[in-house]
Amino acid sequence: MWIEVILSVPAEHTEDLSDALMEAGALSVAVEDEWADTDAEQPLYGEPGLEPTTNAWAQSRLVILVDPETGIDDMLDVACDAISMTVPAYETRKVEAQDWVRLTQSQFEPISITEHLWIVPTWHETEGNATRINLRLDPGLAFGTGSHPTTRLCLQWLSAELPKDATVLDYGCGSGILAIAAKKLGASKVIGTDIDPQAVQSAVDNASANDAAAQFVLPDGMSSGQYGVVVANILSNPLKLLAPALVGYVADGGHLVLSGILERQTNELIAAYAPYMPMHVWRADDGWICLVGQKTTSVN
Repeated sequence: MWIEVILSVPAEHTEDLSDALMEAGALSVAVEDEWADTDAEQPLYGEPGLEPTTNAWAQSRLVILVDPETGIDDMLDVACDAISMTVPAYETRKVEAQDWVRLTQSQFEPISITEHLWIVPTWHETEGNATRINLRLDPGLAFGTGSHPTTRLCLQWLSAELPKDATVLDYGCGSGILAIAAKKLGASKVIGTDIDPQAVQSAVDNASANDAAAQFVLPDGMSSGQYGVVVANILSNPLKLLAPALVGYVADGGHLVLSGILERQTNELIAAYAPYMPMHVWRADDGWICLVGQKTTSVN
């Protein structure tokens, strides 16, 4: 058994206190958004060509794992004194010893995207017939394992609408799942890009595990060119700012597929792209939408 200590700290103390707690005897320190799953939740994602405006939540929740023999008050006194901070209020909870690997794996079952497209963790046996595509993907550091509606929407569009032998750009590729799916679904050339080097490496590894010949690069490794399909599953604000750049990557007659958009943000996203390309809602899922447009003329 272990003990978790939970406390709240402002952004200016988060990193220093986390380091000080590790020095004072904590086994681990996890940092979470204090307002996660509320309207005040603050995303920290950066996208290709756009650095995040902040690298810390305004208020963070620290979840500190300690041995049951640890003197929690003493540990907090030492850590807070090291950074000249008053010890905040905290709560504790017991964590029973478990087989964490099996417990984690049990939370990730195969996901049916369509009848013929599945996301299958590597510890599961694959099933199906010659028409079923199984994407082998494990939860990891990079966003996108197929469980979130925004990822599902993009995968469903690729499964239903991807033109034969299309060239595809996955902009903000995360785990690479969309790029890998596009290649397995018949795309002729696929490139993914992300601002996070860990995401790029994760995508490379996932592509190799799926025998998918997709290329993944950091933004400065991107070459000029246009694609038959550009898919971007990121966030609404970056999508608005990136409108001219994303449309510029789309070849004449090509498609732009956008997700990471809440239903209430639909009109503002359509308006942001109106000067460059008409967009429409392709499908909605659990409060999220996928916007799609087709480029009919060159954009100067």
